[in-house]
Amino acid sequence: MNLRRTGSALLVIGALSLSATACGSDDSNDMKAEPKASASDTMNAGAQTFGPGCAGVPKTGAGSFNGMATAPVATAASANPLLKTLVAAVGAADLGDTLNSADGITVFAPTDDAFAKIPKKTLDGVLADKATLTKILTHHVVAGQLSPDELAGTHKTLEGDSITVKGSGENFTVGKENAAVLCGNIPTANATVYVIDTVLMP
Repeated sequence: MNLRRTGSALLVIGALSLSATACGSDDSNDMKAEPKASASDTMNAGAQTFGPGCAGVPKTGAGSFNGMATAPVATAASANPLLKTLVAAVGAADLGDTLNSADGITVFAPTDDAFAKIPKKTLDGVLADKATLTKILTHHVVAGQLSPDELAGTHKTLEGDSITVKGSGENFTVGKENAAVLCGNIPTANATVYVIDTVLMP
């Protein structure tokens, strides 16, 4: 079921990224103009990002910094190769529309390796339990698009509890798990994303 949802999401992203690139081109020959626009915008969108994990983000396409900057957050995550398990989890919890329609949020996004730290049997159980999964995922979302200089502190989550971020500059840890920020300050159309190395528990 999750694979089917993820596949559908990726098809939608493909269509959205094609239309977004076409709209961003000033040249009527869209096919020839796309690569130049994408390379230039990628550098701009990724200019303020930081962290070793940023090297794993594609340079071009829907999963690049430029591609993610033009899409709402759940759609943007679907194109990021570091976040496949998170995308499947968001699909299983039916949270894609909620996240995409939110107005100005910050998302702490665990990588596939972060989910891999959870025993498979436990993870499969959580993915099959929509209520628990929703509680965990919304614990990773806070109000406002937080820049790095606003990140440290305690923030209320979409789940209703709070989460504390410690650090400064380009070194931050999140929650009681002390999840490290691997790639921070990633812009999407409606959110700022901080990719982290550990799943946060409410």
